[in-house]
Amino acid sequence: MKSHQAVALATQPAKAFNSREGFLLLLLKLRTFIALILIVGFFSITVPDFLALGSMVIMVKHIAINAFLALGITFVIITAGIDLSIGATLGLCGMIAGWLITKGIVLPMFGIAIFPSVWLIVPIVLLTGALIGAGNGWIITRYNVAPFICTLGTMYILRGAAMLTSGGETFPGLQGNPQLGNTGFDKIGAGNFLGLPYAIWMMIVLALIIAYIARRLPFGRQVYAIGDNERAAELSGVKTKQVKILVYTLSGFCAAIAGIVVSSQLVASHPANGTAFEMNAIAAVVLGGTSLAGGRGTILGTLVGAFVIGFLADGLIMMGVSEFWQMVIKGIVIIIAVIIDQTQNRMQQKAAVVAQKALIEESETKP
Repeated sequence: MKSHQAVALATQPAKAFNSREGFLLLLLKLRTFIALILIVGFFSITVPDFLALGSMVIMVKHIAINAFLALGITFVIITAGIDLSIGATLGLCGMIAGWLITKGIVLPMFGIAIFPSVWLIVPIVLLTGALIGAGNGWIITRYNVAPFICTLGTMYILRGAAMLTSGGETFPGLQGNPQLGNTGFDKIGAGNFLGLPYAIWMMIVLALIIAYIARRLPFGRQVYAIGDNERAAELSGVKTKQVKILVYTLSGFCAAIAGIVVSSQLVASHPANGTAFEMNAIAAVVLGGTSLAGGRGTILGTLVGAFVIGFLADGLIMMGVSEFWQMVIKGIVIIIAVIIDQTQNRMQQKAAVVAQKALIEESETKP
């Protein structure tokens, strides 16, 4: 009889935690969906035609750009890393596409210039982005450089390289020349399929692929293991260096996709394209529930976070809010997202400790 009473007393702290703070923890986990509902509800009341089909398609088309970057950087942040160079990668990749379309590949020894088709330009640009990401991952793992410092340096290098490609000028007229056989690049940003822009379909496909990798493939489990405890993952046989290099490679690849879409939509490439885009991407990832400490996050959460950031930005523009105030509001959102993330981490740790104590006390009371 006394043994059963002791077990009941031992489990009271866990039950008390569940009753007092479990609901709050659930709200924190669902914060992205709650924020999305509140933002859409607010702007649907304050902004005429906010929910109109045409407006929604345009906004989701804008959101796709941030989603490309955010989806790519999600795995990086899950491994407790960061990639500040994705915005600059976007800009440089766009400039490379612009260079190939307007200037071609110059062969001075033969006095000619080769103008590749769009079907060749796109793979070249994607490969460039992937190599930039792989370079970041290699430096971070080979020389044990902090990801923040490495990618910050890469960001400046890429911005300078983008400027050097054109002397700081824009590459206009990216629709190509029929006589050179390099037309069609503008279709990537302007084309539609079943009534939706290609960019939206690309976002959906990319999200499904990355979600499948995260949930179904060993690589996805290894990414989470590294973020949770890199040393333990290494001892269990995970090739942590190779996985981290691949994670940064994916980030650069996704940034290259964004660079192609942005330049195609503008039908021009400018070296400043993508400036500060990395901040929006990081905000989307953190809002989506991915922990900056690593080991926790979902692709769906990142996608919803991108929608929160996108609807917030476009809604403020449609309300006529000053660009300066938009920057202030975005900064506040990022800070709040980080605070909520830290609060959720502390509550989950507390819940784990309480549950562990209850199990220990229960085992001690067993005859």
